Amino acid sequence: MATDLKFSTAGFRGTLGEIVTAHNIYRLACAIAEHVFTDPYYGFEGEGYRKYLAEKGLKFKRPLVLVGGDTRFMSQNLADVVCDVLTTKGITVRRAKYPLPTPVAEWAVLNEGAVGAVVITASEGEYFQNGLKWISYYGGIANNEVVADIEAKTPPVNMVTRSITEFGYKNAAVTEQNFRDEYLKHLMSFINVKAIKKAKLKIGIDPLFGAADNYFREFLTKCGGVEIYGINEGRDVLFGGTVPNAGPVSLKDLSKLVVSKKLHLGIACNSDCDKFGIIGPDGEWISPNHIAPVLLEHVITQRKQNGRVCRSLITTNLIDEVAKRHGMTVRETPVGFKYINELMISGQYIFGAEESGGIALSGNTPDKDGILACMLVLEMLAMSGKNLKQIFKDFYKNYKPSYDKKVSIPKKAVEIMQIMEKLNLRPPLSINKMSVWRIDQSDGFKFILKNGAWLALRPSGTENLIRIYAEAKDPKLPDILIAEAKKIIANLS
Repeated sequence: MATDLKFSTAGFRGTLGEIVTAHNIYRLACAIAEHVFTDPYYGFEGEGYRKYLAEKGLKFKRPLVLVGGDTRFMSQNLADVVCDVLTTKGITVRRAKYPLPTPVAEWAVLNEGAVGAVVITASEGEYFQNGLKWISYYGGIANNEVVADIEAKTPPVNMVTRSITEFGYKNAAVTEQNFRDEYLKHLMSFINVKAIKKAKLKIGIDPLFGAADNYFREFLTKCGGVEIYGINEGRDVLFGGTVPNAGPVSLKDLSKLVVSKKLHLGIACNSDCDKFGIIGPDGEWISPNHIAPVLLEHVITQRKQNGRVCRSLITTNLIDEVAKRHGMTVRETPVGFKYINELMISGQYIFGAEESGGIALSGNTPDKDGILACMLVLEMLAMSGKNLKQIFKDFYKNYKPSYDKKVSIPKKAVEIMQIMEKLNLRPPLSINKMSVWRIDQSDGFKFILKNGAWLALRPSGTENLIRIYAEAKDPKLPDILIAEAKKIIANLS
């Protein structure tokens, strides 16, 4: 059993040439192959997968795994390594013809009935990073049980002796498949294309040189009636010198485009498209915490979907207010979309959201889909007949706005552990002279105050950072709470 290769909330990822090497990807591919053949529930002969195939009326003589990568440096080469390992182990492999977004791979797994998929990506990591995501048969990122099995089955470094020096070869046992066009066809039937065409929208698109390239433009062109203005299309392994995370810093150029061309909206995705970014008509980046509740209102009132709602514990409580107004229940999860994924799989939940830009909608995949989220915002504009400003104005006639803020503090791993341990022993019972009503320790520490505001501190699942989050109805309070959190950390350091 190897212990050096670990998955985070965003899959396995790290610095290219240091942690992410052809050798380590080879080892993980070996572990995935063994997982596919031996896992008693998620594997090819597993109880869960076999039941799933029976419900779909499918049968396979050999396991089917889909493989692809995003536009990052070495993604396609590392996908070659995975293909080689899996075919050698007796697994049928279908390789993506184009750079493969994670949500497209997830949809393809469901559509094909595959036992899983491998996507080579570091999601929103910097240009010098890469990694691997394993998607299980249920169409979502590997859950904790699956990750533990793959980690346990990863062979030690010295157990893999095969030389890995050949990249870019054609493996005759691998079939190439156009998952892009198949996904876009699905999206055309899922989104109200007629309304979008009729609305005559002017939209800015920014794939950030990532896998959304040819998805945004292709879909909107197929819709018809949309004026498209694109930037950062094509492939650049340096991502134009920015971090491809669809946040406010990375979308400055999109903001300028929206303002200069007087567009209705700007849309963007991170490099593997599991998260989205929205630029409003005034060039402002709109937080997912503000978009998600409005989208939920749209899903309920315009799309007429009904059921339960789920969100992570650091996502805005305004989602709860929307759900409550329409008689729906809300489930709170730890941070990491895999927990929302598990709830969405049950079929009882119509909507899942995470503050970092992840949204899932029933009828699609159970996981977050940035491409879908962007098109859902366009659909909302088109079906309402309003611009984004009007939509928010009308929304806040029924709901009091919430204000949020997030910051990150870099710390060494040992310091983070010590701070969390000390916080566990001596948690504050009041913050800024406000009583702490309840402390949620399901993922770090979330201090809920008596006035409904809250402050959360938790270790990042992917980096050596302490994340701090705050939300309140008073627009000045989040900054005050963040400052108090910094004092708490300083006193415990």
